Amino acid sequence: EFSDMLGSDVECVVLGDVAEMAEVVEDGSTFAENAVKKAVGYAQASGLWTVADDSGLVIDALDGAPGIMSARFSGERLPDEERTLIDHRNIAKVLQLMKDVPAEKRTARFVCSLCLASPEGVLAQVDGTMEGMIAAEKKGKGGFGYDPIMYIPQLAKTVAELSADEKNKISHRGSAIEKLKPLLDKLVSEENS
Repeated sequence: EFSDMLGSDVECVVLGDVAEMAEVVEDGSTFAENAVKKAVGYAQASGLWTVADDSGLVIDALDGAPGIMSARFSGERLPDEERTLIDHRNIAKVLQLMKDVPAEKRTARFVCSLCLASPEGVLAQVDGTMEGMIAAEKKGKGGFGYDPIMYIPQLAKTVAELSADEKNKISHRGSAIEKLKPLLDKLVSEENS
């Protein structure tokens, strides 16, 4: 997703391609704090410029929950191979908590904080959001996480009903990457001059 959105000027590698590293603990109180912590930690461990993201679902009727606990809302985070199971549990918990909330009060947003860091520290930090409503039931087969219950009124679809291109154009991550890209381009240009 990052490679596609950042374009061909940047060579992207994932942590597994670099070296085995200890996982950075996400114990910040905001998406931005977690993104900064991960970017700086992995940049220092790898010696490479690093982009890290922290993102999740913020529901107004639930006082911002699941928020930074989005991946672990129904319990502890499971290994990636069990991601579908935890997604189902998280969605079920949200739908249960929202069952009596009227349609007009089901406002929510996906939030993404991105941080670009070098081994010396933070180079840039940006945020993106995607506004929507929590649907009464799951719809769509695409995407992951809470996508099947995040309804986008102007498109009359859930995020899980969007194509990858449609999603990238309006997503919280796409918005954050669009803000990061010119900053990254400028930093790369300065580094190469």
